Amino acid sequence: MYVDPFKSNVIDLPEEKDLASILLRAVELGVSDIHLSAGDPPMFRLHGSITPTNMEKLDRESLHNMLYDLLDDYQRKTLERDKELDFALQFGKLARFRVNCFYNQRGEGAVFRVIPSVIKSFDELGLPPILKTIAEKPRGMVLVTGPTGSGKTTTLATMVDYVNNTREDHILTIEDPIEFVHQHKKCIVNQREVGPNTKSFSNALRAALREDPDVILVGEMRDLETIQLALTAAETGHLVFGTLHTQSAPKTCDRIIDVFPPQQQGLVRAMFAESFQAIVCQALLKKASGKGRVAALEIMLGTAATRSLIREAKTHQLPTIIQTSQKHGMQSLDQNLRDLLMRGIITKKDAMTKANNPEYIVRNAEGDLEEKAGVQQAAPFNPNRQRVSTAMPTMPWAPPSAAVPNAPGPPPPAVPDSSASSTSVPTPSSFPFLHKK
Repeated sequence: MYVDPFKSNVIDLPEEKDLASILLRAVELGVSDIHLSAGDPPMFRLHGSITPTNMEKLDRESLHNMLYDLLDDYQRKTLERDKELDFALQFGKLARFRVNCFYNQRGEGAVFRVIPSVIKSFDELGLPPILKTIAEKPRGMVLVTGPTGSGKTTTLATMVDYVNNTREDHILTIEDPIEFVHQHKKCIVNQREVGPNTKSFSNALRAALREDPDVILVGEMRDLETIQLALTAAETGHLVFGTLHTQSAPKTCDRIIDVFPPQQQGLVRAMFAESFQAIVCQALLKKASGKGRVAALEIMLGTAATRSLIREAKTHQLPTIIQTSQKHGMQSLDQNLRDLLMRGIITKKDAMTKANNPEYIVRNAEGDLEEKAGVQQAAPFNPNRQRVSTAMPTMPWAPPSAAVPNAPGPPPPAVPDSSASSTSVPTPSSFPFLHKK
């Protein structure tokens, strides 16, 4: 009998202790990653937390046999030569896994990332509608960034699937390895994997410009040559999707430009400013309910203001433009975190952990939460406090009659002489301070 993973710190596995049973159980529970390491039992990452299983510790020999049964001769030689290996594993129609095998001090190890068999829509992922508008751009560069495990690949797969359903184009992807598999819908989709299908990202990008693509997906923009070719593709009329491991839009701009030598950065800055369409920075957080995770996004669009700041090397001013351009669809990560916190989707602790400026969360969210709950603490009643008069204040030249008894009232206003000119010319005597020594 299985133990409910939400009520126990240990996940119960079926009696069959083979790799297939472990992977199927992980898919059944909605696990994101499976960790196998010699000397430890299998571990699952469930809703962002590492959770042990009730399986016995894996010894070195059994894990070695378990992993080598998955590999062909070429992959075995690559693992033994490079001491690490990336590949994708298709489990029929049930699931797909991105696998990384490696060596550690105790022997082999492996991490299996679960890739959903069905690509979810924007609404199912809770992504804002502006991402649809971004995916409809005919050309330019769209970057989805964030730390490892933040859901960049899932967001990009949804955007590419949206293009596949709404346009009649040629989509070319370059990945390492291929994760989400896209079927031909309205578009032709060709997916190339580094290793089996091409030697490198740069080689595939160089050839892509001669393969009549409309949309190009670059799985990772790792080096100068790949970034340069991606910029060239975006400038020559292609829609280019790419990923980086940066955590904010300004840092993404700096990373793209700083890769190049100093003498080329001015030209690259101008190229990037004109070609980029959007930068989406993403972070994944646990839901307050403990079941599932939600994405928080920072979105910067290519507008006249953002392009100008990038061109003039004033990326430090981009956060201000992002925060004040919500009407255009932009939002900072901290603004989105505050919104998720206000809606009760995430906890304050997690919001503070992921925020670029935790003080913003403290300063804005606490007051908003109090206002939302209707908590307005009234000032204590003081019977001796002075009443505030609602009468009109007296003019400074007319002291109150109560202050000076029997004082004459204010002089009546002077009646202007109709024979005099409507405008009087000031004389030096009108400005006594001019004569003061």
